[in-house]
This record gives sequence, C-alpha cells and structure tokens, in this order.
Amino acid sequence: MMSEKILVTGANGFIGSALIELLLSHAKQVVALVRDNNINFPAGVRAAILPKTGTISSSIMHDVQSVVHCAARVHIMNDSSNDPLADFRRINVDFTLDLAHKAAAAGVKRFVFLSSVKVNGEATIPGCPYQADDTPAPTDPYGISKMEAETGLKRIAEESGMEVVIIRPVLVYGPGVKANFRSMMIWLNRGFPLPLGDIRNKRSLVSLNNLVDLILVCLYHPKAANQIFMVSDGEDVSTTELLVRMGKALGKKAILIPISPALLNLGAALLGRKDMVIRLSGSLQVDIGKTRELLNWSPTESLDDGLRKAARDFK
Repeated sequence: MMSEKILVTGANGFIGSALIELLLSHAKQVVALVRDNNINFPAGVRAAILPKTGTISSSIMHDVQSVVHCAARVHIMNDSSNDPLADFRRINVDFTLDLAHKAAAAGVKRFVFLSSVKVNGEATIPGCPYQADDTPAPTDPYGISKMEAETGLKRIAEESGMEVVIIRPVLVYGPGVKANFRSMMIWLNRGFPLPLGDIRNKRSLVSLNNLVDLILVCLYHPKAANQIFMVSDGEDVSTTELLVRMGKALGKKAILIPISPALLNLGAALLGRKDMVIRLSGSLQVDIGKTRELLNWSPTESLDDGLRKAARDFK
C-alpha cells in the first residue's frame, strides 16, 4: 500500500527541513515545494519547483492528501520596503490562499498553516498569556498579513470542506537557528558582558522538535480540524534566565550586568535601538492548555534539552 503523500512548502527552511525528516521517519512520501531546483533532498522526497511567477500548478497537488504550509515572508527588523504590508500580503496572504484553493480543488483533506503569535499581538502582561481563541490584535504588517491569511483559510474551509488547522508558534529555536537567537549564542560563546542581568519578564519559546511534533499531530488528529493552536515548550522564562541557561548549554558562564529595564530603555532610545530592548525586556506568553487538552499533546522536549541541542549544533 502506498504511503500518504504530504506537500510541504518552505521545505528547505529551518522548520520545513526538520519536518521533512520527521515525516520520512514515519514513512510518509513528501512533495517539497521550493523555488530552487538545486536542493538535494533525501530519498522519499520529490521536489516541485515553484515557477517564478509564483502561480502554483494544480498538477503539483496530484495524489496529495495533506499540505503543511511553512513558507512565508518573515518578520524583518528595520524593514526598508516602501510598502511592507503589500509585500507581506503578496506572500503571506495571496500565495497562501492560492495554494489553499488549489489544494481544496484537488481534494486535499487537511491543510496545516504555520501562522504566528503575532496574530495575537506583540506583548502580554506577565501571568496573562495569549489564548488560542483570543480576538486577534496584530500591530505590525507581518502579524496583519498572517491574520488575513487565517481569515481567508477559514473561508476556504467553510466553502470547500477541506479541513484547516492553524498553529501559532512563538520564537522557535533549535539546531540551525539564525537571526537574534543565534546572535545571542555568539555573544555568550565569546564571553561578552551583557547588560541584561535584571530582566524579570516572562517569555514563551518553542523548540524545533516540539513544533514539528505538534505539526505531525495536527496532520492526523480528528479534533484538530478547523482549530487554532498555540504552541510552546510549556515553560516560560525571563530573558536573564534564558541567557543563564543558554550559557550553561554552551559550557559558558553568562556574564550579565544588572541594569534596570528603565535605564536600558533610555540608553536604547538614545542609540536608536529601542525596539530591540523592548523585545528583550517585554513579556510574551502563550497558554497551550487548549493544545494539551484537545489533542492530548504535551511538549516532547524540555527547554534545557532544546537549548543543549541548539548549542551542540552551534558548536
């Protein structure tokens, strides 16, 4: 009997590549939708090249039972675009909905969409985490585009009967992580003193392994259909605590200078880096209670285990 065929977008990315490895370990056939035809995928993966026009051929969906849509135009600090929202909409809304329409027309049963916690907003009060079914309140073009994609997908699900599952991850870390999380590891590994020894915020994170494990569950669990789920490691930490534990994973002692957040904000404002300090000192928590209860899912990997894996890869 032929195994189930699953189409994955963003298949060569940080999340997509880890997801493909997990799917192959469960004997699934994978169609990897990518822009570059020079990517070497393992056996069991068929690459489908996205045309430069960005228009998807219906033939790509032949015999596909499920789609996991990881590809996106991601949040960019100091975006220089003349119209960031329009740029985000082209990829995160128009492309997503075209993909979903083609999937529904081809008889795809389930469409799993990797959205973002930014649909909920940018910050929480400590102890008051975002819930999966909160009213969306995005504040930046990236979050707005993800919210609009979610709205369009719900409409397609209602009209076509294709099941849609929406996952809103928080900051994802793990082997191969880039951007700010990798910068943090570089600072710690080099022994740079950091003025972050007195941050008492609370932030949720999710390891790459925990995220792809939940995606796999959402592909098959009957109660996942047409639901929204938050995902995290289930343990929230302050920036100060995260740096200490990341340093330990790297085999380095984090050198943290205790400077008050108010003074940090003042210094950052003078240097034009206020957004960065807000991210480091602000809280952003999510409640995964619905994910646990409805799907009987729990994180398979602890925060410290996830940090150790990221550290080994970094080293």
